[in-house]
Amino acid sequence: MKNNRNLLAVVAAVACCLIVVWLSTSIKGGQRTYELKPQIAVPEYRTDAARAIDAYERLMDRYMDLTERNLFRVGTDIQDVVRKLDSIDGKLTQLSKRIAGIENALGIKQPNPPVMKKPSPKPLDKRPSFPAPN
Repeated sequence: MKNNRNLLAVVAAVACCLIVVWLSTSIKGGQRTYELKPQIAVPEYRTDAARAIDAYERLMDRYMDLTERNLFRVGTDIQDVVRKLDSIDGKLTQLSKRIAGIENALGIKQPNPPVMKKPSPKPLDKRPSFPAPN
């Protein structure tokens, strides 16, 4: 009888545990659902044409920068050349004055500057005519 009582006590304990587990799942309800809002940044999809356009824009920016630098360099070179030419012009003017003074002191006459005649246009009837093509 003692074995039956122990067996009955074990079966009753297992039954109680099963009832508690069944009630706990039925009280909580059915399947739980969770709402997740992921914060994942996915890069935008870019076509080959968009990538080519961006590459072309970067290339043009670099080309414009290079051109701007070269134009600045050319401008400074031109300013240096203009300064040098002004210096040469001033020296030539001084030299011309000195030579004119020497010629006056020696009594050398200045030659008259040559007169350039404009060619007169020929009348239409005197112009050479070309034979008509066959």
